[in-house]
Amino acid sequence: MKTAPLLIKETARFLKELKKLSFTGKAAAVYNPLEYAGAPYTNYLKRFAEGGKTVFFLGMNPGPWGMAQTGIPFGEIQTVKEWMKIKGEILTPSTEHPKRPITGWDTARSEVSGRRLWGLFRERYGSPQKFSKDNFVGNYCPLVFMEESGRNLTPDKLPSQERTPLFEVCDRHLKTVVEILSPRYLIGVGKFAEKRLTAVFNESDYVISSIIHPSPANPAANRNWSGIVTETLSELGIWS
Repeated sequence: MKTAPLLIKETARFLKELKKLSFTGKAAAVYNPLEYAGAPYTNYLKRFAEGGKTVFFLGMNPGPWGMAQTGIPFGEIQTVKEWMKIKGEILTPSTEHPKRPITGWDTARSEVSGRRLWGLFRERYGSPQKFSKDNFVGNYCPLVFMEESGRNLTPDKLPSQERTPLFEVCDRHLKTVVEILSPRYLIGVGKFAEKRLTAVFNESDYVISSIIHPSPANPAANRNWSGIVTETLSELGIWS
């Protein structure tokens, strides 16, 4: 089954649903990388989402120096450019927060979370083609939320009247993506993603678990993150 075209079509439908939502509470600015960085993301799907997968890794939402800049989940700039060799025009959001400019391919700052996650996969598999043969990395929510100060605002911290409809839209998209890729293992990158996976899917149909989030804001991640994750995935039977 040709999965990439189905995912591209699903992404277009997802974008239409997201546009119907409004955020007027804590979020002073909202970016959608699937819109302004849609070309690299489509390239990502075409190159690395073809065919069924065994393992689906799910993040929460874009980091300011990763997917927010490149459109790729956990898309640390050098990883996307040099390892994945993804290209595509990156535009800018209709309204930019002055403290969170989108510099796209010129981004100089490296996102630690993406560098750790993709760095481990690079070390394990060597090439993105070998990794993508059985694995895929996605994000639950593609939106970036910022407070007035420019501080990152995660989706779970939104007011309930904004969070609930957002989660309904993201749950539907997640369900469709997993149905298309038909993996065996659903792995949250962090506990939030695991909770959303558990809420959407019947655990009897999938093996649902999580790895610790690679963010430097997570103290556990700063102590042998790759070793801990390798052990977790080995215990689950994903890695030998």
